[in-house]
Amino acid sequence: MNGLGFISKSTACKRAMKKIIFLLVLAGFFLTFTDNARAFWIWTPKDSRWVNPKASVKPNPKEQFKFVQELYAQAKHKETIDECRKLIRYYPKAFEAADAQFYIGQSLEAENKLYEAYQAYQKVIDKYPFSGRMDEIIEKELKIAQVFMSGEKRKALGVELPVENPAIEIFRKVVDNSVYGKQAAYAQYLLGMTLKDSRRFQEAREEFDKVVTTYPESQWASQARFQSADCATRIAPKADYDQELTRKAREEFEEFVKSRPQENLAKDAGKQIDSLKEKEAEGNLKIADFYQKQKKYAAAKVYYQEIIEKCPYCASATAAREALKELEKQ
Repeated sequence: MNGLGFISKSTACKRAMKKIIFLLVLAGFFLTFTDNARAFWIWTPKDSRWVNPKASVKPNPKEQFKFVQELYAQAKHKETIDECRKLIRYYPKAFEAADAQFYIGQSLEAENKLYEAYQAYQKVIDKYPFSGRMDEIIEKELKIAQVFMSGEKRKALGVELPVENPAIEIFRKVVDNSVYGKQAAYAQYLLGMTLKDSRRFQEAREEFDKVVTTYPESQWASQARFQSADCATRIAPKADYDQELTRKAREEFEEFVKSRPQENLAKDAGKQIDSLKEKEAEGNLKIADFYQKQKKYAAAKVYYQEIIEKCPYCASATAAREALKELEKQ
C-alpha cells in the first residue's frame, strides 16, 4: 500500500511539473508576442490613433509615390515593391497606381527576376492601358525577350524551370501589344528566329511569313523571306519521291534572289538553290531507277534527262548519264 502511495505521489509531481513548464512557456510566448506587437504599433498624437508603420501608407497617392521613387533611387528594391503594392491597394484608381505597377517591374528587373518583371510590365498594359507608358514597356519587354532568346533560363527560387523558352511568349505579347507599332515587325521576326532555334521549323516559317505579309515595307521583310525559305529546306525530306517541299523552297529562294539581287543574303540564297537542286535531282534519280527496275524505260529516260538538264554538274547527273548509256543498249 505504501508502495502504491509513493507511485501515486510521484505521478502527481510529474504532472504538476509539466503544468508549470507549460505555463512558463505560454507566459514567455505571450510576453514576446506583446513586446513585438508593441514594437510594430506607434501612437500618433496628430491622428490620435495607433499605427503600424509596416502597414501604413502616406495620406495621399502623390506622397506615397514620391516615397516609392526615393526607395528606388536608393536601390531598395524589395521595399520599393512593398510600397508600390500599398499604393495600388489603398489608391487603386489613382493616376499613380499605373506608375507604381511600372516601378514593380523596374525593381524586379533590377533584381534580375526577368520573367516576373515582364509579368509586372504587362500588367501595366492590361490594367492601365492609358498610362502613357506603352512604348517604354514594349521596349523593356523586347529587351527581356532578347535576353531569354540568348540563352537565359527561366527560374523560380533560383532553380531553372524546364519550360518553353519565355522569349516565345514575350515576343508574341509584344506583337499583340502593338501590332503596327515601330517594334512589331522586329518582334515578329525575332519570334520566328526563336522558334527556328528551337527547331520548330514549321511554326517559325509561319511567323516569318507574317513579317512578309503584314510588314512588307519593313527592314525585316527580306530577311524573313530568306529565313522562311530556309525553314522550308529543313522541313523538306532529304531525298524522297515527293519533292514538293524541296521544289517550293527552291522557288522561294529564286524569288528572293530575283527581287533582292543586291542583298547580302543573295549569295547564301544562291548556295541554298544549288543544294536544293541537288536534293531534287536525288529524288528524281530514285524515281528514274524505280521505273528502270520496272522496265518502264521510256519513263525512266524522262527523269534521267530532266536531272541532266536541271542539275548538270551534280552527282545525280553523272549517275543519270551512266544510266542512259545502259538504256541505249536495251
